[in-house]
Amino acid sequence: MTRYARVIVDVPSKQTNRPFDYMIPDAMEPWIEIGSRVGVPFGPRTVQGFVVGFTSDESLEVNKSRMKYIQELLDLVPPLSPDLIELGAWMSAKYVCHDIAALQSMIPTALKGKVERVLHVSESYQDEELLWLPEERSVLETMERLGPMKLEQVTSMFPAHENLIKRLLKQGYLIETQSIKDRVAKKKVKTVFLSIGEEEADAVLASFPAKARRQKEALEFLMQTWQPILMTELLAELHTTSSTIKGLEDKGYVEIREMEVFRDPYADRRFKKSEPMQFTEEQQRVYDTIEGSLDTREHDLFLLHGVTGSGKTEVYLQSIQHCIAQGREAIVLVPEISLTPQMVERFKSRFGALVAVLHSRLSHGERYDEWRKIRERKVKVAIGARSAIFAPFEQLGLVIIDEEHETSYKQEESPKYHARDVAVKRAAQQGAVVILGSATPSLESYRAAIEEQPLPGFEDQAPMRLLSMPTRVGGRELPQVHIVDLREELKNGNRSMFSRPLYQAIEDRLKKQEQMVLLLNRRGYSTFVMCRTCGYVAQCPECDIALTYHQKSNHLRCHYCGHAEKAPKTCPSCESEHIRYFGTGTQRVEEELSKLFPGIRVIRMDVDTTTEKGSHEKLLGQFRDRQADVLLGTQMVAKGLDFPYVTLVGVITADSALNIPDFRAAERTFQLLTQVAGRAGRHHLPGEVYIQTYTPEHYSIQHASEHHYEPFARDELEHRWKRAYPPYCNLILITFSHEQLPLLVRMSENFATRVREQAIARGWSQALDRPSEDAFELLGPVASPMPRIKNRYRFQCMLKYRGNVDAVQLVRAVSAEFDEHVRGQQLLISVDVDPQMLM
Repeated sequence: MTRYARVIVDVPSKQTNRPFDYMIPDAMEPWIEIGSRVGVPFGPRTVQGFVVGFTSDESLEVNKSRMKYIQELLDLVPPLSPDLIELGAWMSAKYVCHDIAALQSMIPTALKGKVERVLHVSESYQDEELLWLPEERSVLETMERLGPMKLEQVTSMFPAHENLIKRLLKQGYLIETQSIKDRVAKKKVKTVFLSIGEEEADAVLASFPAKARRQKEALEFLMQTWQPILMTELLAELHTTSSTIKGLEDKGYVEIREMEVFRDPYADRRFKKSEPMQFTEEQQRVYDTIEGSLDTREHDLFLLHGVTGSGKTEVYLQSIQHCIAQGREAIVLVPEISLTPQMVERFKSRFGALVAVLHSRLSHGERYDEWRKIRERKVKVAIGARSAIFAPFEQLGLVIIDEEHETSYKQEESPKYHARDVAVKRAAQQGAVVILGSATPSLESYRAAIEEQPLPGFEDQAPMRLLSMPTRVGGRELPQVHIVDLREELKNGNRSMFSRPLYQAIEDRLKKQEQMVLLLNRRGYSTFVMCRTCGYVAQCPECDIALTYHQKSNHLRCHYCGHAEKAPKTCPSCESEHIRYFGTGTQRVEEELSKLFPGIRVIRMDVDTTTEKGSHEKLLGQFRDRQADVLLGTQMVAKGLDFPYVTLVGVITADSALNIPDFRAAERTFQLLTQVAGRAGRHHLPGEVYIQTYTPEHYSIQHASEHHYEPFARDELEHRWKRAYPPYCNLILITFSHEQLPLLVRMSENFATRVREQAIARGWSQALDRPSEDAFELLGPVASPMPRIKNRYRFQCMLKYRGNVDAVQLVRAVSAEFDEHVRGQQLLISVDVDPQMLM
């Protein structure tokens, strides 16, 4: 029976969001598998696609005579396994995205192929009895002599003859072919191999003329090991030139070959081997439970709730060791690149070359090679940010998500997946264990764990089990936390950004030569720039947001669209010179520290100082080596860092996150304060924390100061229950954007009306406060908290639901209906299932 491939093509639109059938050429038949990456004709183009299944003559949806053949097989080994193809279909359904978007998110950028258009001369051009014009003859003869050429090469070679080239193409004298090319080539290096055997060695060396001394030295060096060696290493070792080795090749004694090598982002690093540490009683109890679950080889889900410094990482390491001993593989997710340097060091020290690292700060080539190490079974552990969950392991036994509460695990562009949920689904496919670790778990995970229920949306999966580690390793005390009321500081005449208690604590640490971490959840110099004469505030011309002043470049920047402009010296509105900078940014804190404490050494870590590759590792390495007294930064200094001489943590203002229009504001404030407090006193020196705030009475700040997670969770869960927010319901955020406000308002209202009509038709209860198990409520449409970005106005609806309400399918159906209705009107509809950001 003839097989036909079902291919998802890289043409993201609602009309193409389905498989297309293609015939398989006989030569490709043995090689085409589910997950294969192929080049296929699609209309007039050649596009990349993924084989997601097969069909036969009886199941064909199109006339066989109209079917086209697959043109190219782009990889001999499929980049996606069948379980990842299945996972992609699940992601498409859950997160209302195109199938191709889900599949493309699983592969490195290097494999997101680009179409290469190549022109060559038809054989018929010489057979024609035509009198060629001189310029035509020049083009055709040049191209025939040089062979097939890329389209851009031809047009750059003959810039004045573009119309002539188009005419020759239409007439068939030039032929265009298209193929898919990867964006990054494999790295190859010259390697030197000996071409003689050991029995010939003495005779060869004896015959060397005296003037060929360097060649003889090189040959003797190679004969010491009889192993191939990189040309660069050989030249460096012998302090010679490539002509010396080329001379040996000419004599037939060596062979120089191009050999493929993996790019290694850590090639210049040496990691000291570490050994497993002795567990505390708490760690041992937790590890025994995980080990037992791994031994059953069945899917299990754990929430590891351990205070900061309780030794969660060592539990991870030894659990991975047990997993590897079973012949299986492990994935470790960390929330941000800033956590990666220390985590990489710990994992590389324990597992060495068995670890692959995947994160966005690697070059495309490095990331591609790390991914290939995984696919080729050269490593057993993958560590990285959220996309590392797609590491192409086939014997996955363990998935660890460190700091599982972090919002960075949710991708904000399509596909808007949450790495935690994808991890649970993927682990269920392979019978793997999932560990969610945090000192401040998300309330969704915590509620599921204490009630031993599955995560929301995974009712058919394993229930979550709670593992607790409530004390620090070695019995060390959690740091003492002081709440400083900034209102009282103002009453007493202190207008500095540093309260008197924090100032004295910094002064004390400088005398003791101990280190400090200062947190400010903003970057830049000032929050906004205002004229004190007329009240003018510098705003982004394309977004409804105030511009932030960056002192180093003397520019105002929009942190949403990237717009930048030079800071004004006079008011653009009234020409007054009374321009003032309000609010506090990290640059301003750094400047103030230098004024108050002359000679203080500050390392500032924020988005502005960590743009270069390796900058996180470099800055944290300097701080670890005690080349600075203060590590000052935004959220990236709050999590995962472990330095023995940090005894003081200061939070400049704890209220920033509390004032965001988001139901998770209190939860995020508690998490941030608890996490940053946990950076102090982690080793032999006791720690101390100062939290500066204008709302010291707020329950999130009070509980954070006492390191009390459970009481905070009780209070916050009660608020969520009363207001019907997660984890007591699910959310879908639907955002509409358009350049014309009246059209946007009309369309968003029509969409909301249609959703309500469909919900009523399905018999769903329209209010979540009713006792019905199945309930549905639609809020809005209203203007988004950020009502305009990049010159597009924004409105949004919030859909809340629980029980057996399939709201995702309803929204998908209404979105498709509207896509047909408003085609060509540039209305964008963005659907975010289980949103983490409501802005």
